[in-house]
Amino acid sequence: MLAVVSHDAGGAEVLSSYVRQQALSCLYVLEGPALRVFERKLGTIRTVPLEVAVAQASSLLCGTSWQSDLEFNALALAREAGKPTVVFLDHWTNYRERFTRGNETRLPDEVWVGDRIAKDLAENLLPSVPLRLIENPYFRDLRQELALLTPNQGEDSGKLSVLYVCEPVSDHMEKQYGDARHLGYVEHEALAYFLKHIHALSQPVGRLVIRPHPSEIPTKYDWARAVCDVPLIMGGTQTLLQEVTDCDVVVGCESMAMVVGLLAGKRVVSSIPPGGRPCVLPYPEIERLAL
Repeated sequence: MLAVVSHDAGGAEVLSSYVRQQALSCLYVLEGPALRVFERKLGTIRTVPLEVAVAQASSLLCGTSWQSDLEFNALALAREAGKPTVVFLDHWTNYRERFTRGNETRLPDEVWVGDRIAKDLAENLLPSVPLRLIENPYFRDLRQELALLTPNQGEDSGKLSVLYVCEPVSDHMEKQYGDARHLGYVEHEALAYFLKHIHALSQPVGRLVIRPHPSEIPTKYDWARAVCDVPLIMGGTQTLLQEVTDCDVVVGCESMAMVVGLLAGKRVVSSIPPGGRPCVLPYPEIERLAL
């Protein structure tokens, strides 16, 4: 039997879509945001401890996490038990770093990627690991779900509705590199930069929804109310897909939610401030906030 191991939301979205599409019967080791993601798609799930899953499973399918060492530990236990491991990568950044803690690197027996750009990156950065290209199951689900959604009817003011998708850049960089500003900016600076220059979207904004990342507390960006001069709503109470459907423009740094915006046919803008690393999402349609 296959054991599925996941903690962070990004990897969980890909793995849960894969499990559902393939109608797999699995053992589940799910912690953190991953449990909510899996149960949203598959219903109530009975989880087991990692040690139990490794002992009972014939192989492991894992995500990767920066918030947790769950998958990192799973690779070690599976190797000790002689169980093969596969990791499905869910983004286009930090491929080597996903498998490293301190001075120790633990690689799986195989890596799966969801597109050719990711495959090229993995071939260069993980040359010793066999690769398999599989159509991104999360994107497949997204396209089907987006086709069924209709925008919530709001006031037709002729003004833009903007969704700002947040991500905990500083936490990630602090844990990975010991430097919250490793990318040249932190999430609060990116949001403040956007709010200061929101009118650079070249059309009046009638509504701004700020959606915290699933790992962030809902009140993290409440400070924005005091510096925002357009109507502001704190999001996250609806699904990401519904909030994307309801907007005209999706803004963020380099969040996967921005790719969701592209799949939904929305205008997508990166708010990374000057001095920050350019957005790494491999989509030329993503605009950089132009002043």
